[in-house]
Amino acid sequence: MKQAHTRRFLVGALSVAAIVSTLNGCAPLVIGGAMMSGMVATDRRTSGAQLDDEGIELRSSSRLSEALGDRGHVNVTSYNRQVLLTGEVPTEQDRQLVEKTVSGVENVRAIVNELGVMGTTSLTQRSSDALITGRVKAAMVDAQDIFANSFKVVTERGTVHLMGRVTQREADRATEITRGVSGVQRVVRVLEIISDAELQRTLPQPAPASSSAPKS
Repeated sequence: MKQAHTRRFLVGALSVAAIVSTLNGCAPLVIGGAMMSGMVATDRRTSGAQLDDEGIELRSSSRLSEALGDRGHVNVTSYNRQVLLTGEVPTEQDRQLVEKTVSGVENVRAIVNELGVMGTTSLTQRSSDALITGRVKAAMVDAQDIFANSFKVVTERGTVHLMGRVTQREADRATEITRGVSGVQRVVRVLEIISDAELQRTLPQPAPASSSAPKS
């Protein structure tokens, strides 16, 4: 009973945080004085890559605002300098314009263009997508056999995009978990597969034991 209550609490809290992040910009989720960012508060990107990702997103948004104006609804998500484009634009020409604009941003190494050529989605659809994102994150936390914080989850029109630097096992397990979440229509993997040895190098290393030799 307690485990079920905890899961419902996580789903609710993560869903609310996802909606706030989607509608008002990114915001950390704080529960009981602790930031909830997955099973562990670690990031497998280098600090330089994290800063580059923030810069890529900011510069891309600025340039797209100039290039597109109020045409369409475009989300730019960068992870380890790989950019995911989601949202909607009115024409194929605009779709290509968005990709060309973002490809010219400093430090972008690859682009995955998932933009739809269609009318922009409603606030109701975006709220539904945010709820799905929250459910996926909560399901990963609940699974306990993957590091939830190693994945960035982006949902657009019921399609869940998974980003991150993960092993093949983690990628397959996260995909399995995501497909079982209510409301998910499709899963797109925008993942960088690393070896188990690479994974070990990204994990926090235990502090060396201090020697306490008796004084003579």
